[in-house]
Amino acid sequence: MESLPSWVTRLLHIRLVSGPLPTTIWVIVGVGVAILLLWQVFRSDRSKLARQVPIMLVCGGFGLLVMWLLSEKFMVFGVSLGWPVIMAAAACCALLGLLVTTIVHARRARRLMAAVLIPFVLVSTALRIDSIYGEYQTIGSLIGYSSYHPLSTSHMQKGTLTVDEWLREVLDGKLPPAAAHGKVYSVDISNTASGFRARTAAVYMPPAALSDTPPELPVLVMLAGQPGNPDRVFSASGIAAILDQYAKAHHGLAPIVISPDQNGDNTVNSLCADTTKVGRAETYLTVDVPRWIKAHLPVSRQARDWAIGGFSQGGTCATQLGPRHPDIFGSIIAVDGELKPTAGSVEHMVAEYFNGDRSAYEAQVPANAIADHAPSNQIMILGAGKRDARSVKNVIVNGQAGVKAGMHVVKIVVPDTGHDWHSVNATLEAAVPWLCAHRWGLGETGLTWSDYPRIEVLQ
Repeated sequence: MESLPSWVTRLLHIRLVSGPLPTTIWVIVGVGVAILLLWQVFRSDRSKLARQVPIMLVCGGFGLLVMWLLSEKFMVFGVSLGWPVIMAAAACCALLGLLVTTIVHARRARRLMAAVLIPFVLVSTALRIDSIYGEYQTIGSLIGYSSYHPLSTSHMQKGTLTVDEWLREVLDGKLPPAAAHGKVYSVDISNTASGFRARTAAVYMPPAALSDTPPELPVLVMLAGQPGNPDRVFSASGIAAILDQYAKAHHGLAPIVISPDQNGDNTVNSLCADTTKVGRAETYLTVDVPRWIKAHLPVSRQARDWAIGGFSQGGTCATQLGPRHPDIFGSIIAVDGELKPTAGSVEHMVAEYFNGDRSAYEAQVPANAIADHAPSNQIMILGAGKRDARSVKNVIVNGQAGVKAGMHVVKIVVPDTGHDWHSVNATLEAAVPWLCAHRWGLGETGLTWSDYPRIEVLQ
């Protein structure tokens, strides 16, 4: 990471989804529009206002119709945008209609004020939609800026203790107290086996992993969506804070979380498979990445202690790769995943990605992968935002396939969220501590699924 002037760093860390910046812009828009309307009411311009308001309503209705068609009818974005996003876009169209007609009808100060407000309306709408998705948390995330320092593995200690031995030594006072927080680093993972051109990965090291005598910890491989990058897992999901909270109550213990790059670029969908079009992404994720983790980090070697997870396209990857590689991953966490890897039509993918081999594509479909490797003793936790009807259906279908194969399946929906990182955060908030307690033996939480108010568990 290159050294930047302090003022640039502060600028890049300004939050977009909450805080002073979005609040200020929303207030400017609200106050500005109110002033324009009241100005006309009290300056005897009611006749002009009477013409502007219908235009505003027509523009808003038109925006609502277009966004609904694009999102719900034609699904041009691949997923439903959700009503909060549709309404935000419609409100933007309505305000733009009002401002443009004000420019036409008004003079001098009001015309200037309306013109100045237009970019504020556009920015405020973008910020509102971003807050709904939780995608870009800071200004820096818009340009791919990473504040994570490189992890130096030259002094990294391998795990020399089991988790039980670590706990005994801690309780006997033989080890210093664990740090209060874990740390997120950037890492470059070699692609020796695959040759896949991946971007820099990110890794969360819990307090116990930073000890001079770390235990052999569980591993969660977590994949962002597409478009997206490895940093997005940590900047948008809130998983580091979730694990810091768990570690604080369990003597520094928590899983190591690593987010490798499964696509190589924001504009590319590798399908998380070995393909002729993008390269050997599956080999990278299931050979190069695990090999690097085991060589450099204090981790368990047991598949029971490894999990793969992801959001959206990353969630689809998790439900492909987890069942296909039970010798690596004992658990799966997928949020808002699809029923099949998707980059165009099936015919296009078969021809472009698999050199015409339909069976190679079908083997990547999660339900097929699950059935092909049954019976399975894996745990599969599937989540979806409740407003994302398609993803909720996908949870049910993939969950049924998992149950049929013998998996322990937990199906979660998150109220008041859609296809967004808020659904990821709520799912991880429940799923990761549950795995820590019930799968990985890091320490009980005393909580059951019903104790997490942000989720609903489907039967």
